[in-house]
Amino acid sequence: MLKFKFLLWALTKLLQRAIKKSPGCAKYVRGKELVFQIRTEGGVGRYFTIKNGKIKSSAGLTQKPAFTLTFEDAEKGFAILSAKDSKDAFLTGLRTEDLSISGNFVEVMWFQGLTEYLQPPKETSHLNLSTR
Repeated sequence: MLKFKFLLWALTKLLQRAIKKSPGCAKYVRGKELVFQIRTEGGVGRYFTIKNGKIKSSAGLTQKPAFTLTFEDAEKGFAILSAKDSKDAFLTGLRTEDLSISGNFVEVMWFQGLTEYLQPPKETSHLNLSTR
């Protein structure tokens, strides 16, 4: 349970850093107003607010999120959210019903785009052009 709660808190910090350090990410959230939440079926969770080009989060749940990602339990939520191949983990979670999504799917897709800014930059191949 603690690892899941910490991961949700850390997600906020990672998104804040991405907005601050990446002009593309800052542009992506500019003008966006959105409240969403990530939770367990048992009611443990956090909600996130994007407004004025910034993101903040609060412990607990909100009454009217644009969308909700609900995990069967904290252990499965942590496993899916921290997976190296997040897209595959999300799809598998949906298929196995360890994850359900409710609300505005357009906003869910927007959020998926936002999480792309959390990925490390794609490695480019470096050619060794030095002469010996």
